[in-house]
Amino acid sequence: MHVGKSLEDLGASINVMPYNLFKKLGLGEPRTTRMSIQLADRSIVHPRGIIEDLLVNVGAFTYPVDFVILDINEDVDVPLILGRPFLATAKALIDVHSGKLILRAGDEKSTFSVSVNGKHSHLHDDIDYCDMLADFETALAITSAGTDDVLERCILLGEQASQEPQLAGQLAELESGPFLEGDRLFKPISSSTCIATSLEEPPELELKPLPPHLEYAFLREGNKLPVIISSTLTPEQKTRLATLMKRYERALAWKITDIRGISPSFCSHRILMEDEMRPVRQPQRRLTPNLEAVVRAEIVKLLDAGIIFAISDSEWVSPTQVVPKKGGMTVVPNEKNELIPMRAVTGYRVCIDYRRLNDATRKDHFPLPFIDQMLERLAGHEFYCFLDGMSRYFQIPIAPEDQAKTTFTCPFGTFAYRRIPFGLCNAPATFQ
Repeated sequence: MHVGKSLEDLGASINVMPYNLFKKLGLGEPRTTRMSIQLADRSIVHPRGIIEDLLVNVGAFTYPVDFVILDINEDVDVPLILGRPFLATAKALIDVHSGKLILRAGDEKSTFSVSVNGKHSHLHDDIDYCDMLADFETALAITSAGTDDVLERCILLGEQASQEPQLAGQLAELESGPFLEGDRLFKPISSSTCIATSLEEPPELELKPLPPHLEYAFLREGNKLPVIISSTLTPEQKTRLATLMKRYERALAWKITDIRGISPSFCSHRILMEDEMRPVRQPQRRLTPNLEAVVRAEIVKLLDAGIIFAISDSEWVSPTQVVPKKGGMTVVPNEKNELIPMRAVTGYRVCIDYRRLNDATRKDHFPLPFIDQMLERLAGHEFYCFLDGMSRYFQIPIAPEDQAKTTFTCPFGTFAYRRIPFGLCNAPATFQ
């Protein structure tokens, strides 16, 4: 019987024949099988049977082929699917560049032109045989449903497992048992949804000792909202200065959530990349439980302030590093009871290792001022004021298209910055 064309499919692990075509051939009854087949849409089907060593003429050669009989609609143009078993039997060679398919038998070979014999698309963005593949549901894998493993059989049969009398009891037992919660990839972390400002709820701050020429002044009763002023001012000058600061108290910050930042229309930080630089995704680094607690507190603080946000699909990922904060020099005894000078650790600072990102970033060569230039501007003036920009980088927004490049990873997830973090190579130039 002349069938016509067939589809040689490297994606199919079986040779497929529709049941309607099998009946037309009058080959009797197929051999029964208990195999199950997973189709391209991940569904599981059971074939009608198998026919072995069916002689198939392809060009000048005849090959014995084993077919799996599936109850699917027969395609008029291409009724058969010849998968990898047939291609292995025919010792097929596929030359994609030349568009040729070579079948071999012994020392002889037969060449077919795919460009001539294939079914072409009418549009350049169509896929050949897409309509036929949708009808045939190309089989990708064959697995045996005759296994004694109950769980494996349930997985293979899918929704049809509930219809099997032998599996009904096991299914009920599996579904009735307690389920264990899967391991989390990241440790859970929570943040506050609404944080009161310092003006609404003045925080309790630790006041550090000041040098003799400085002193604390308070904008609220009860030693609330402290500011640092000169101790050499007269009482009248202190009153006038306190009145001025109270008038513009919203411009002052006592904690990081008070930072409102500048308008993106005024300035936004850009992270421009060098040409032909590939993104780098670095893994997170191990942290001790104590350092994890430091990172957790920092993440919660930045989330509450709206400075960072969770992200999962960034091309750039940098690791988190925790470094100790060194205080003043102190003298401690060593193992030999000798006194040696050492800097005391007063705390820890969470840093992001942006070295790989900085290597790929175009450098901004903005000239930073020298200290003597700043002193020249102060010459001849009676008063000067020193404004310490609290978390100055966090006041400058990052352009939305560049925020994902600041992504960092930690045990609690991956996050990106909305405002400039410390560690970016061009941050000082943007701040100036």
